[in-house]
Amino acid sequence: MKVLRNAAIVVLLALAVWALPGGGTAADFVAALLFVLITVGLVVFVGRLYLENRVEIYSLGDRYRAMLYGSAGVAVWTLAAGPRLFASGPGTLVWFVLMGGASYAVYLVWRHQREY
Repeated sequence: MKVLRNAAIVVLLALAVWALPGGGTAADFVAALLFVLITVGLVVFVGRLYLENRVEIYSLGDRYRAMLYGSAGVAVWTLAAGPRLFASGPGTLVWFVLMGGASYAVYLVWRHQREY
């Protein structure tokens, strides 16, 4: 019964966005608001992780710390450029290569950290 109620709510909201004047604008606003809230939440989460693991991060050494920060930067840049990269076939391939490279760099840093 709960599932039917939730599905009915979603259908009513979709109908309101489709039928009411300005519904698309309101939906765009809600989507932008959710994006900002998720971004702020991620920034707070990463900041908290940094504060709790400062000693471990500095004990990595310059090379692995640069790999960690560089991979984070590449991942953020790739996520931000996602819509433009997904607009073409080669751009999609570039997106996956960049995200795969950033993920592999984080894996290498994690593996190095686990050695000690």
